Amino acid sequence: MSTTEKHITLPEGSIEKTTTKINLGPTHPATHGVFQNILELDGEKIVSAEQTIGYVHRAIEKIAERRPLYQITPLTDRLNYCSSPINNMGWHLTCEKLLGVQTPKRVDYLRVIIMELARIADHLICNSIVGVDAGAYTGFLYLMQYRELIYEIWEQVCGARLTTNIGRIGGFERNFNNIAWEKLDKFLAEYPKALKEFENLFVRNRIFMERTIGAGPISAERALNYGFTGPNLRAAGVDYDVRVHTPYCSYQDFEFNVPTGTTGDCYDRFLVREEEMWESLKIIEQAYRKVQEFKGAEAEVFHADVPEYYLPEKKDVYTKMEALIYHFKIIMGEVDMPPGEVYHAVEGANGELGFYLISDGGRSPYRMHIRRPCFIYYQAYEELVKGSMLSDAIIVMSSLNLIAGEMDG
Repeated sequence: MSTTEKHITLPEGSIEKTTTKINLGPTHPATHGVFQNILELDGEKIVSAEQTIGYVHRAIEKIAERRPLYQITPLTDRLNYCSSPINNMGWHLTCEKLLGVQTPKRVDYLRVIIMELARIADHLICNSIVGVDAGAYTGFLYLMQYRELIYEIWEQVCGARLTTNIGRIGGFERNFNNIAWEKLDKFLAEYPKALKEFENLFVRNRIFMERTIGAGPISAERALNYGFTGPNLRAAGVDYDVRVHTPYCSYQDFEFNVPTGTTGDCYDRFLVREEEMWESLKIIEQAYRKVQEFKGAEAEVFHADVPEYYLPEKKDVYTKMEALIYHFKIIMGEVDMPPGEVYHAVEGANGELGFYLISDGGRSPYRMHIRRPCFIYYQAYEELVKGSMLSDAIIVMSSLNLIAGEMDG
């Protein structure tokens, strides 16, 4: 952290007052990402803050305008990389809205399982890091083994772990295998106990409570004015959840609650994410039961009938002319999309993740814009930390779950 000093001239006879400016980031490990905060301090009290992003800007939206739809999925992985499957599914749903694709129920339920696992993976990282920034490292180490188990499930479904590129327009590239279901059984059996023990370490811990209660609060009105969504808005008392207000992937078929807080401070944000993990477990269990109800040929369905955007099986490519043609057109990016303008949002782990897509009938988007929730939260950062202590700057940043990749886009 580099520092500069600024002397404030006061009336004659007064003691000269000095404030100090420090660069918190872009490479400071406690910033949890490559972004910078220029903090002006009076002692340890924050007088003002200036946020700077752009250190990992990849120009994703402009790159997407030079690629066919299915080649954009890997770009979405690089947004919130702690829960990349939700980004993937959000993009696929946007494409399907433009193309008029109706996915089978089994595909919806499989997607729900993957997305809720991603939500849990994201929340457990966020909350365990909040614990680390409050001085408690044990919870972080304890929960990480279950994040690894989630990654192992994804690995069985798509072959990848962190940046998954999971699924395809219309569904998945392959059906879930037995190992994936076995690992999911293991996760559902073991994680609730681990999550309960994690809560026992923090929820009524006096040190943790004193570090988080009253730190970085925001009212419901201010949160709405900024455009907050997701856990950070719900912690302020607003029960907006895209899964409930604008259901997708058959979320209307599931029963779950939307946890809310009251003060919008770090403690409420922590508690909301904890409760959301319990709700995600309930949703996964319901989806798992619904998937098991499919019998016969329906139990093998894992994608919609969209040959223009879904690669045919290799054996068909070798034996059927139609399959060979579709394979060639998809690989070479020679499929035109219908003209149109759509916006589709999903309830990302950090809030409303939306994709705005304009097509002029070509083979790649005319324009694509991403609504990135982290970018919106970071605008409020100065208001949340002004008047707080320097140590609060870190824990407020953690509780907002600011991911640099999602802010830069």
